[in-house]
Amino acid sequence: MQQLKPESRIWITGAGSGIGKALVERLAAEGHQLVITARTSASLEDLAQLSEERILAAPADVTQLSELQEVAKKVEEHLGGLDMVILNAGTCEYLDDGQVDAALVRRVMETNFMGLVNTLEVAQPLLKNSAHPYLVAISSAAAYSPLPRAEAYGASKAAVSYFMESLRVDLAAKGVGVSVVYPGFVKTPLTDRNDFPMPMRISAEQAAADIVAGLKKGQPEIRVPRLFVAMLRRLGRLPFFIRTRLTQRMVR
Repeated sequence: MQQLKPESRIWITGAGSGIGKALVERLAAEGHQLVITARTSASLEDLAQLSEERILAAPADVTQLSELQEVAKKVEEHLGGLDMVILNAGTCEYLDDGQVDAALVRRVMETNFMGLVNTLEVAQPLLKNSAHPYLVAISSAAAYSPLPRAEAYGASKAAVSYFMESLRVDLAAKGVGVSVVYPGFVKTPLTDRNDFPMPMRISAEQAAADIVAGLKKGQPEIRVPRLFVAMLRRLGRLPFFIRTRLTQRMVR
């Protein structure tokens, strides 16, 4: 079982806002060496000023493999490799009234799932010389139970969970740790756009604190906040007709 070790070399995608930004702030304060990636450079440059010696800003779009390959070159040059990758980049769009929009679904899947796969492809070689290689993916509590309007988002996060849990099995013999994070509602620019109640919503800073605590213990699944995610997990196990009636009342 791998754990977050002191002074680890960590690459964080989706670092410009929300959970990613909060993770950068916490991990930098703890003395880790960070490579931070997001599509826009402005937010990254501001974060890099927290510690110019410990933070390397490397903008890239995770849907573009060539851009991630350029980041990998910078990682090799500046850090010589990685100990951990936190696959956090993501987006959210909802379908309305069950009307399928293929372009919308494709956008969400490209960022949330294929963006993760692209990053893994270029990051894995950078982990080879680490004494404690560790992969961390941010999924969602929505992966546990189908929710109204969340067809694209939930499917993308369920794909992330399945993919990473399969990788955990394949990589165990190589000593590579894998953790999947299941956030509930966290206050971020994405959730600020939601037009429905978000019970037990926590701050990005609290989510980051709980995630880092879980990584230090090497927890294979990290749920934040625990109570809400446990409730949604149990909801997904209820008989179909009960689950359907309850979820129809949860989201407009």
